[in-house]
Amino acid sequence: MPAIVKDRPLQTVITTFECSPGTCADLLEGLQAAYAEFISKQPGFIGAGLHVNDAQTRIANYSQWERREDFQAMLRSAEMRKRNKAFAALASRFEPVMYEVAGVFD
Repeated sequence: MPAIVKDRPLQTVITTFECSPGTCADLLEGLQAAYAEFISKQPGFIGAGLHVNDAQTRIANYSQWERREDFQAMLRSAEMRKRNKAFAALASRFEPVMYEVAGVFD
């Protein structure tokens, strides 16, 4: 399960997908399948969450990994490359960005 904690040695990845209301449901379904069938089973995977805006024009994905290299290996796999091509057909743009937690506020 993902947890936002400062000073924990892990890799956080936030990916934003730009889509249309007409492709949002299909993209979300594809992302959910990717997590259920493949991503969640990869070494180093900790957890993830998917968020959809009210207009159904953006999907935000928050995932955590034990190490940067674990995320990169998953991303470079043949299976994920195939899935990313399908995501690219449904999204006008998407970009995964790696982050470190800089602060946490309750």
